[in-house]
This record gives sequence, structure tokens and C-alpha cells, in this order.
Amino acid sequence: MKIAYITDSACGKSIDELAKEQIFSLPLQISDGEKTYFDIEQLTIDENLDLLNQKKIMKTSLPSLGLIEELISSIKDKGFDRIIAVPICRGLSGTSNAIEMTCRDHSIPLKIVDTYTTDAVQLYLIRYIKRCFEDGLNENLIFENVDKIINSTQTLILPDDMQHLKRGGRLTPVAATVASLLKITPILEINKKTNGKIDVLDKVRTFNKAIDKTIDKAIIPFIKSNYAITVTHVGCLDKAEIVVAKIRAKLPNIEIKIEKLVTPVSCHTGLNAIAIQYFMKL
Repeated sequence: MKIAYITDSACGKSIDELAKEQIFSLPLQISDGEKTYFDIEQLTIDENLDLLNQKKIMKTSLPSLGLIEELISSIKDKGFDRIIAVPICRGLSGTSNAIEMTCRDHSIPLKIVDTYTTDAVQLYLIRYIKRCFEDGLNENLIFENVDKIINSTQTLILPDDMQHLKRGGRLTPVAATVASLLKITPILEINKKTNGKIDVLDKVRTFNKAIDKTIDKAIIPFIKSNYAITVTHVGCLDKAEIVVAKIRAKLPNIEIKIEKLVTPVSCHTGLNAIAIQYFMKL
């Protein structure tokens, strides 16, 4: 059976980068209110940072329906028998629904994996699934392991710009003002428990205290030897390096990476946000 593997730009890689791994990808759409861009292909992470610095209200949407149609049609024409897709989670985007609808129209079997998050986990899982199928592993075992990885995953977000959250409609003006005056930092989470939606885990006075509490209460107790951690940032590498140093001091043998937060998420967090994502690797 010939399987096509699909993801999208929320995994942080371009169409060309993933094509080298024989993985298809769809770019999400990013809008600054005046122009709409294909994520990564027409708007890089750094270019999005420039727009955020200009106080632009950035909005995100699923990939163009025309591009989805074009990709699925092309996949079928190339003789693929089945599609396995790992897109941005359903709680954040309608991408999965659009892929499902298009595959039904083309009568091509589809398996969608909802990661209940995005970014590094999304990239790891599409690669993991492809590798396992190519190695001839039993399909039931593959998806049992996929479920284990998803169940192990936690994504924690520490936004810094309350006014950005207010402008984007994700925080009321009163709440944003109070949070700014009292220097309150919400600790946000997104995982299977939240059904792939961003929810508030805790609220802490000052950003630095939020970092310490996140590490001590929401990371250290849950990390095992086969886990990986990715610390991402929105234009604040110095903060990310501090977070990594604090984690490494307590977990010296765990794999930790620093990356720039993917645009489909940073549009909503605003500048100077930190996100920490961990999951089990198999």
C-alpha cells in the first residue's frame, strides 16, 4: 500500500524541507489585517515578529481550500492508496475538517491524528509514523505508541504582553489592565486534557515567578528519561536561555532544544512569550 503523509506549517518546517523527507505539507494562512500570507512560504517567523513589533493584530486561518484540493487531487493522481495526516490540532484550527472533507470528495482513505497541540510534537509524530510504517511495524502498535506520546505531551505558554492579548480579543480590557498593573502572568496549557484548546493552568505574580513555578510544578515532576523538551520564544532568546539553564540544572540528562515559536501560535501569544513543550520519544 502506498501511503501519503501530510502535515502543515505549524510544525515549523517549509514545504520544501518536508518534501525532502517525502512528507507533504500545507501552509496555514496568516493575516495582518491588510494582507494574507502563506505561513513560512510568504511570511517567515522573523517577518512576523516585525509585524508584531508594529502592533499589528495578526490572525491565523486554515490552509487555503484551493491548496488542500490541489494537494489531495495530486496525491490521488500519483497513485497513493491512503493518506495519514498530522495537522495542527482541531482545538486550534479547522484544518483537519477541511482535509477530511476533501478526502471524502476524492474517495481516498484518510487517517488523521489529533495531537491536541502543535509545533515540535506535530513534527515528531509525522516523522515517527512515517518511519514506523516504512520499517514494517504493526499498524495497531504504531497508533498505540502514538497515543502514548500524545498522552505524555504537555505544552505550557507564558505570555508577557497582556495588551496584545487584549487587542486580539483573547483577554478583556479590564482583565488586561488588572493583569498589567498587578504584574500577573497567566500560565497557559494546551494538551489532551484541554481538548487541544488553550486554557489557564495558573496565574502568578511576575513573569520570573511564573517561570519558576512552571518548571517546579508543571515540568520537573512529570519528566522521564526518554522525554524531550523544547523551549520556544517570541523574540526573547535571552529569556529562553534562562529557562533552559534552570531546567538543565534540575534535569541535566534530558534533551532540551531552543527554537523560535511557530507563527500560528506566536500570532496569538504576542511578543516576549515563552512556550515549553515536552513529550515522550520512542
